Amino acid sequence: MTRPYGARKRALLTVERLKEIYPAQCELDFRNPFELLVATILSAQSTDKTVNKTTPLLFERWPAPAALAAADPAEVERLIMPTGFFREKTKAILGASRALVERFGGEVPPRMEDLVTLPGVGRKTANVVLGVAFGVPGFAVDTHVNRLCNRLKLTDSQDPIKIEKDVCAVVPEEEWTDLSLRLILHGRRICDARRPLCEQCVLNDFCPSSLTRPSNKRSKIKAGAKSGGPKDKRRIPRAAV
Repeated sequence: MTRPYGARKRALLTVERLKEIYPAQCELDFRNPFELLVATILSAQSTDKTVNKTTPLLFERWPAPAALAAADPAEVERLIMPTGFFREKTKAILGASRALVERFGGEVPPRMEDLVTLPGVGRKTANVVLGVAFGVPGFAVDTHVNRLCNRLKLTDSQDPIKIEKDVCAVVPEEEWTDLSLRLILHGRRICDARRPLCEQCVLNDFCPSSLTRPSNKRSKIKAGAKSGGPKDKRRIPRAAV
């Protein structure tokens, strides 16, 4: 399967436009690679705000992999409960901590092939840790990045690994981490899943999905006319109700 036509040009324009309005910033609070690893695991199906309220207490109680590896699961569950899926996340962060102690000397490894062997760690989490904590280029694909890459037609896949491959093929390596972080911020602030603010979007002049583009407006009007949209005042026969 090939990338959509014009994906490279749109990707490079996206890099430049988003640079103008967003810092390349991870909104999770952390002080070291271990804290970022745990916070990223906890952020699944949760908000960074909720995670940032939870992790200070977590790391005050268990500040290092060895301490967390030996923690009482029930105590950890109670503490991280606000982040959701707390039982699965407890297993993941305790398992990852044990693996760090047993296989990596209590240190977070700076390699993808090692990170993805840790419980609860997939390519998305590994790319966040590599890019943000170690400065190793990586393109993390979360739900926001997936949505925006498809709306911008940088890919035609819903598979995170394929999306990562498609985008990395058309964007310079040194931009991978920063682009992912900026797409996440743009997805949270502008390109909402249900109600994208296309009129406020700096990408709306070339985004194939933008509701402000003339061609898309025409398509929407035609679709409304065919389906009897909100402006269609024809009376519906009683028998059809």
